Amino acid sequence: MRNRVGLFGGTFNPIHVGHLRVAEEALRQFGLSKVIFLPTGHPPHKEVAEGVPGELRYEMVRLAIQGRPGLEVSRYELDCPGPCYTVDTIAAMKERYPQGVAYIVGADIFLAIEFWKDYPRLLRSCPFIIAPRKGIPQEAFCRPPFDVAELYFLEMEEIDLSSSDIRRRYREGLPTKGLVPPAVDEFIRARGLYGVAEVGKRG
Repeated sequence: MRNRVGLFGGTFNPIHVGHLRVAEEALRQFGLSKVIFLPTGHPPHKEVAEGVPGELRYEMVRLAIQGRPGLEVSRYELDCPGPCYTVDTIAAMKERYPQGVAYIVGADIFLAIEFWKDYPRLLRSCPFIIAPRKGIPQEAFCRPPFDVAELYFLEMEEIDLSSSDIRRRYREGLPTKGLVPPAVDEFIRARGLYGVAEVGKRG
């Protein structure tokens, strides 16, 4: 796994401290050369909640990773003309990074792999680094179709944080301190995203 490039896809709506912890732990535990965040432009299986454009989600990721060595963000999926599928992204990134790639994914999302495009080929395409989620034991991945995949599990506390709950907190005016990086919080409030009033706007 050493020196591979970690690929971390998602809507990142918004990116939060849990995403950053997963990326940094993957970087450290597996000796990856870097982790690339891949914000989705047009998710194939769902609409982006509250219609937040890809450009704004990309900017939130860019702000979140500033000053964090080893973390990058790519426009690859954002610039796809239509839905961009993970199996195709991995194939393209393997050509771009001949040292190899690994795909980082939350256990809850990975459990639904059979809904992903061409999942048998996807599971054989590269190693997967799985972030723990509450209530999902590692044993859940010891059965088909996961038995054909090369799986690695992050050793860290379960992430009990979701973008949907953070959006709700902004919408309802509940505390959000410590859930997203400060620069992302300022961006959300300045743009009035997720129904938040522009009370946090500076200048």
